[in-house]
Amino acid sequence: MLPLDGLTVVAVEQAVATPLATRNLADLGARVIKVERLEGGDFARDYDHVVDGTGAHFVWLNRGKESIAIDLKSPEGRAAVRRLVQRADVFMQNLAPGAAERLGLGGDELRADHPELVVVNLTGYGLGGPLEQRKAYDMLVQAESGLIAITGTPETPVKTGIPTADIAAGMYCAQAALAALLRRWRTGEGATIEVSMFEATVEWMGYALYTQMHTGDQPPRMGLSHSSIAPYDAFPTSDGQMLIGVQNDRGWRSLAGDVLEAPELVDDPRFATNVQRVRNRAACDAALATLTARLTTAELTERLAEAGVPAAQIKDVAAVVDHPQLAARDRWRTIATEHTPVQALLPPATFADVEAAMGDVPALGQHTRALLEESGLDAAAASDLIGRGVAMQAEAPVPS
Repeated sequence: MLPLDGLTVVAVEQAVATPLATRNLADLGARVIKVERLEGGDFARDYDHVVDGTGAHFVWLNRGKESIAIDLKSPEGRAAVRRLVQRADVFMQNLAPGAAERLGLGGDELRADHPELVVVNLTGYGLGGPLEQRKAYDMLVQAESGLIAITGTPETPVKTGIPTADIAAGMYCAQAALAALLRRWRTGEGATIEVSMFEATVEWMGYALYTQMHTGDQPPRMGLSHSSIAPYDAFPTSDGQMLIGVQNDRGWRSLAGDVLEAPELVDDPRFATNVQRVRNRAACDAALATLTARLTTAELTERLAEAGVPAAQIKDVAAVVDHPQLAARDRWRTIATEHTPVQALLPPATFADVEAAMGDVPALGQHTRALLEESGLDAAAASDLIGRGVAMQAEAPVPS
């Protein structure tokens, strides 16, 4: 039995953050009902069409969900969703601030006659404050939170290659929902929770905030290097490069003496401690580069592994898809999408006694009719809403 078997989540969601949160809950066994717009559904469906007509973001974030496509601006649409929420355990939404309340889906209203409901509201910058109504796309939040300021090279700040602000917020949404459900199990009390993308990302800034507050100095952008550790960077080989990160002086002695067979570096007072190596980073890195460049990547990889020195090759995404570690641990599963079966990774938390639910990615409105009837409408009334364009029924995905 999966941990969340028997729990139902209703989500008015789009893009990345909240869909990630609810997909995590679906992987753990929860039933997730995704409420989508009639016209195009979740925006992420059409960010691109690289998965045989479906967006890569959407496939990543929406497996294991049921889709109801319905007009929330219509009284009938709002009423149907309200009835579904009244039967649910969790309601999540990431509409613009105030929009859920205008639709009758605010936490206070929903919990007035369903007090045990857990409501999770995702906002961009939090309710109140000068940025409350500001657009909160991932890149913009990365900028406001300081993440871009410390990411990149000394010459060029960059955003991260994945939507870090969205992912941070989505993980906190899932975590908060689970904590609230645990409290409800103990007390019978539901919860209304707000998670801010901005605050989630600022929290992830971690050590950089404390460095700034207690030294007055912003951590510099270091590229692949590290402001507090040396050596910690990419070093050339005769046919490529290797990332090497030495976090203590014993590791340095292993790298210089055992791996690179350079006792003169071990004994050099400029490199004896991490503090000295950071002070003399340029000289340290140059000395190492001269030695690593004499070895092939394969040779250096083997020597580093034997000595237990932290290192890695820089893999491109194609190499990650075919990574032998994922294959050896049997981490890929096949799921269905609207157009084609695809491979999907098992979630990182592996239970010893049960495998995560790896459900299919729904077509827009695939479950509309069944959910309308579940909300309390009879078959004729459900058909009437679909016929009048208040709701939409779609075909099922391609079987996996």
